[in-house]
Amino acid sequence: MQHAATPYAPLIGLAPLMRHAFLRHDLAPLGEALLARAQAHPEDAHAYMDFSIVLQLKGQREMALAVQAQAIELQQLYVLPAQAPASGPGIKVLMLTGPGDLMSNTPIEFLVEQSDVTLELLYVTAEGTWPDEVPQHDVLLIGVAESDANQPLLARLAQFVRDWPRPVVNLPQHIAHTSRDGLCDKLQGLAGVAMPRTARISREQLAALASGQMPLDAVLPGDAFPLIVRPLGSHAGHDLEKMTQASDLLAYLQTVDAERFYISRFVDYRGEDGQFRKYRIVLIDGLPYICHFAVSSHWMIHYLNAGMDESAAKRAEEAQCMLNFEHAFARRHAAALRAIDARMGMPYLGIDCAETRDGELLVFEADNAMIVHAMDAEEMYPYKRPAMHKVFTAFRAMLARAAAGN
Repeated sequence: MQHAATPYAPLIGLAPLMRHAFLRHDLAPLGEALLARAQAHPEDAHAYMDFSIVLQLKGQREMALAVQAQAIELQQLYVLPAQAPASGPGIKVLMLTGPGDLMSNTPIEFLVEQSDVTLELLYVTAEGTWPDEVPQHDVLLIGVAESDANQPLLARLAQFVRDWPRPVVNLPQHIAHTSRDGLCDKLQGLAGVAMPRTARISREQLAALASGQMPLDAVLPGDAFPLIVRPLGSHAGHDLEKMTQASDLLAYLQTVDAERFYISRFVDYRGEDGQFRKYRIVLIDGLPYICHFAVSSHWMIHYLNAGMDESAAKRAEEAQCMLNFEHAFARRHAAALRAIDARMGMPYLGIDCAETRDGELLVFEADNAMIVHAMDAEEMYPYKRPAMHKVFTAFRAMLARAAAGN
């Protein structure tokens, strides 16, 4: 197979590059240097792969994916060596990953930075040739995230790893159920869990709902407006809107040109003070860990648009949430989280969630591709580093248990 050893500079990788973008550093000089490297050395797969990440971080998705494809054609296997000395032999993780944007695979680099974990990324596709041999490893992790485009790859991976000789973390057949509608189906009927029924709908069906030609009961039996609507495959709130009544769909269709959508009933989860609160947690071997907590006056919360930088009061609330997480949120929803873990069967699972007014765990989404990081400025968020250290330590311990067959 194609090996990761090259005479060129080592791979920079996702985590350092995203940190530059997160801290608003100018990526243009680095991008130009990587492009020059690739042009001077057409066999330098590391330059192509790092350049593709820079392009994605600069919002040039299509060009980024084209450059990524060139990198994968040159070389399927990429190595990120352990960054910390190991007291023992360390852990070697082989992650099977697929081509795609930054939401297409588990961003494991953030979880194992500054650790004794050696990470090898093997890129595979549903149609391409797969290697007869792979590098020696302690744990195999399936990094491919669910999407319509990735479902054929997940199906092929399920066959590929069926009798794998080493422990496998996050089986592909389990990842395949993390679509918004698939997750909804998996979590239906769980006590203490609220996730409104989610349906896929075509543009024609959405237009029929808008005009009154098709009743809402035809796709969401028993539900009513307001609804939330988003295109399939969208992330970070892109084209996610609340529809108060059927006629709102007409204006939505005039501005969004997607062909397929998700729709579900809107849940008003604001607190008594009128603020919405959203948690990002991870389940690691079934135990919950807090990654971030955002407060906003708008129902569609993303950490970067919640105004956390600008509000000392919001940061103070997040600090208390993280400090008391194990004895507050995690305890309140312990049974629900255990039930989710049992249903999903994934040793590593990210969950974006909130609490309903009657105390249920409101699940927005859950998958293996959420970015979990410690990039926030420590002087503004001093409480985050200890919380994230717990996450990274738990992830490393999960890998060790898996490697030991436990």
